[in-house]
This record gives sequence, structure tokens and C-alpha cells, in this order.
Amino acid sequence: MKKYVCDVCGYIYDPVKGDPDSGVKPGTAWEDVPVTWVCPDCGASKQDFSPMP
Repeated sequence: MKKYVCDVCGYIYDPVKGDPDSGVKPGTAWEDVPVTWVCPDCGASKQDFSPMP
């Protein structure tokens, strides 16, 4: 599963870890992260993330 980086602050979403504090369970693929989810560090929207190379 691919990691995604926040274009605003550099936070990296790792699907292996998920974001349990925001209700995204470990093992959740980026495609399955809700569109309402925001970056836990800066509050940027899911649209502000880019796939890591």
C-alpha cells in the first residue's frame, strides 16, 4: 500500500499505521480513508495529499 504526504505540512499517511486517533484503522488503504478525514497535524483536507514516489 502506498504512502501519501500532506502537501501543506509534510505529514505522511501510512496505511499500515492508519490514523486511529481520527477513526482510521491500521491497514486502511488511502482509497478507503473517508473524504471528511483531515491531516492530524495541520487540518488540510484529503485533497491536499499526494502519493509518495
